[in-house]
Amino acid sequence: MSPRPEEALRHSSAENAVSTARGAIEILEVMWSQAESASPGTLSLTQVRVLYVLEQACMVNLRTLAEKLNTTPSAMSRMCDRLGAAGFIERDHNPDDRRELELRISRRGATYLAGLRARREEILSALLEKMTPLDRAALVRGLSAVQAAAEKPGTRREGTAVGPAESA
Repeated sequence: MSPRPEEALRHSSAENAVSTARGAIEILEVMWSQAESASPGTLSLTQVRVLYVLEQACMVNLRTLAEKLNTTPSAMSRMCDRLGAAGFIERDHNPDDRRELELRISRRGATYLAGLRARREEILSALLEKMTPLDRAALVRGLSAVQAAAEKPGTRREGTAVGPAESA
């Protein structure tokens, strides 16, 4: 059983926080992958990240998308070719500059993300039901603090980066 928040404060250190967060994230990654594997037309993590960015931005050019995902435009172009061929994104030339591609999430892509989120929320809801109300409240406070810290200027947001193995 996990210690109460008051007890955790007395024994906390950055090292303990990192270790605890890493363990929880690893468990969630396994649960998320179960939700993803139940998806029709399963996408890679990087492809899902592309859909997230396009969903948030509504429309973005290839260069900007590559920058947001910390990869090269050529690698992003290949990935978008595959996502476009599968119907997850729409690619059009900018009417003002035919060399520039405008990318947006397609209806199929938006439906895919909605289904993925729904499956993840089912998994997470079942997990949270096993926690006490006090532990859930502490989790919400802690995760809110993590989110706020991640949104501060100067914070590295590597969760959106595409590693070299994932770039193509």
